[in-house]
Amino acid sequence: MMQFKANLDTFPAIDGIARLELLDSNGNMVGAIENKPGSQGSLRLYLHLVQQFGSITPEAAEKGCELYAEHTEDAEQNPGKHPNIDRLFDVIDKQETLTARTISS
Repeated sequence: MMQFKANLDTFPAIDGIARLELLDSNGNMVGAIENKPGSQGSLRLYLHLVQQFGSITPEAAEKGCELYAEHTEDAEQNPGKHPNIDRLFDVIDKQETLTARTISS
């Protein structure tokens, strides 16, 4: 089984990025991931998905759940504990796409 820590080493660096803003199909901001302790791993994972897929599509969200590895199972068992994984579950459930924009620091 993959481990999140090992996957993290393959994601892009986040130097110079303050946050990633996520937008729905109407261009409304529905979330943001800050470059701060506790969310830097998620920021790197989401940036990786955006680079690979162009946006957070249902396919990208499924890949993200794989890459979150052991944390995905914890998120399934504890809704609300991992909001960035919960967001991926929502994208899959609703079959929607979120666009992303990076805000430089």
